[in-house]
Amino acid sequence: MPELPEVETIKQDLKKRIVNKKITSVLLSKKAIIKNKRTDFIKEIKNNKFTDILRIGKLIIFVLASKKYMLVHLKMTGQLIYQQGKDIIAGGHPEPDLEKLPNKFTRIIFEFKNGSKLYFNDIRRFGYMQIVNEVGLNEIKNKFGLEPIDKKFTFEYFQKIFENKNKPIKVALMDQDKIAGIGNIYASEICFEAKIKPARKAKNLSIKELKALYLASKKVLQVAIKNRGTTFSDYVDATGHAGYNISFLKVYDRKGMKCKRRDGGIINKIILGGRGSFYCPKCQK
Repeated sequence: MPELPEVETIKQDLKKRIVNKKITSVLLSKKAIIKNKRTDFIKEIKNNKFTDILRIGKLIIFVLASKKYMLVHLKMTGQLIYQQGKDIIAGGHPEPDLEKLPNKFTRIIFEFKNGSKLYFNDIRRFGYMQIVNEVGLNEIKNKFGLEPIDKKFTFEYFQKIFENKNKPIKVALMDQDKIAGIGNIYASEICFEAKIKPARKAKNLSIKELKALYLASKKVLQVAIKNRGTTFSDYVDATGHAGYNISFLKVYDRKGMKCKRRDGGIINKIILGGRGSFYCPKCQK
């Protein structure tokens, strides 16, 4: 699933191409997951414009000229594909053949006045779209915590999250209602950067360790955004290319490999919160 850096990259790339373009038609397949009445969804979008694209954690928010908002969550295999003539820009799950559009995985098609199109493809059909008003958007925003890259994400805020928290620190980092945008990949990377074993109980960390974890959460995500996200099997950025942050990963998916700190440690894998978690037993305590 795309995490904060991947979704931020998609947002930035699409923002350059679809903002303020009139939407002339909306086509929904029978398999499209729409959290509104389909007729209401189409009526709201058709002849409207996206005036901005925002993001909360992993959720993409398309701001409509009508003062409403179209929410898009890619989930595991969702993909947004913008096509203008022969130019194709895709973000999310990598399609094997982007030139065949629409295809059997196309769930939604937006057509713009200049003839360009935005496709929403989703193989496993976990992704969805939803129109909300400002009240609805604020209700959703309130379900998310601050992001580590937010200026309001202070150490005091971070420290308070983990007070008396009995969860493993890696699992606690992934609580979206406390910290938005961190998923499985970056939670492992943050723990490695801070030299903290991911299975340790959050409430048992010292102030020094919490400060290290706080700084690591900011650094790891900022580096990932700069590198346009991480790619394994399911993610490409909105230019259709694999993000190259995978070459910068130090611990995730490296079970049995030597620690990049060259301390003699071998990367181990454990299961925390039902997810694979990677760490070096030599340098993470």
